[in-house]
Amino acid sequence: MERYKVPYARAGQVVGLLGGSFDPAHDGHVHITKAALERFGLDSVWWMVSPGNPLKTRGPAPMEARLAAARDVMRHPAVKITDIEAQLGTRYTAETIAALQDRYVGVRFVWLMGADNLAQFHRWQDWQEIMARVPVGVLARPGDRIAARMSKAARMYRAKRLIGRAALTLGRSDAPMWSFVNLPMSEKSSTAIRNAGKWQGGSVEGHPDEG
Repeated sequence: MERYKVPYARAGQVVGLLGGSFDPAHDGHVHITKAALERFGLDSVWWMVSPGNPLKTRGPAPMEARLAAARDVMRHPAVKITDIEAQLGTRYTAETIAALQDRYVGVRFVWLMGADNLAQFHRWQDWQEIMARVPVGVLARPGDRIAARMSKAARMYRAKRLIGRAALTLGRSDAPMWSFVNLPMSEKSSTAIRNAGKWQGGSVEGHPDEG
């Protein structure tokens, strides 16, 4: 497979990381990405298209197809589509973030995820290390807000939450720090697209940490 170029970032920039299989990428991903840029004060967002989920027996569509589809749907100068996890050889978020911080010294990373992921974030590999390394920006999806706010992670780090307009400072805050933003979200999902027969791919959506 032809590797996508390693994205560029300079010291001092704030980069949001949105990891997932993007199987396929869709307007919902675009929506939360644009919202994250605006609400969390990010300079850019990297879509990290993951090689696959080690916790699943069935893999996603080929990487080349998912990267190409992601580039088709996400057209924004501040957003980069990358297969950097495959290039780094990492499988879990904590490993990926550590490797990125080693490679991009001085760049401030923010991990981005939907509220559904926050609800089960405590099941991720080394989840507390993730919280210790980078701020986390959470974007609410329909039906997931109550579970997310009552989650183990939300309760443990209640005192480290930025509320309201303070979310704009998330990227320049020291970890552990997180913010939860309510948005009118698209109901569109990769699973629905696959079930409708509009995508010829695998069955995995999300990030490798998700069980």
